[in-house]
Amino acid sequence: MYSKLFDSGFKKRNQDHFAAIVRIAMEDNVITEEEKAFLDRLARNLEISEAVYNTILKHYKTHPINPPVTSERRLERLFDLARMVYADQIKDKHEVQILTKIAIGLGYTSDPETVVNKALHLVGDTSIDIETFIEKMKK
Repeated sequence: MYSKLFDSGFKKRNQDHFAAIVRIAMEDNVITEEEKAFLDRLARNLEISEAVYNTILKHYKTHPINPPVTSERRLERLFDLARMVYADQIKDKHEVQILTKIAIGLGYTSDPETVVNKALHLVGDTSIDIETFIEKMKK
């Protein structure tokens, strides 16, 4: 499974990541077909059980987004999410739009498209580690 690509800290953040993403997707009270397909793949890749998935979808308002306070934590989340897009080889226009929406939810409100494009470019190099990603994103 894809989660084996990531460290144990990543696995612990899976459910919180997923709940925050669902909440962001529901910002307009609609989950489009593309968002639903993305959420389905994401839940599978994060090893979110069907029961937890359905509970989060049903009660998404009870899960606060809680964007990370520090720049490093926000970059860690962005790194995790960008890697998931590449791990599943699903990078297309819709996934980039969803990731941009998520980046805004993480606090990247000034030019989020540039942030997402840079993040996706960096994780395209599968040898990049989180420290290098954070260093390059800060520049």
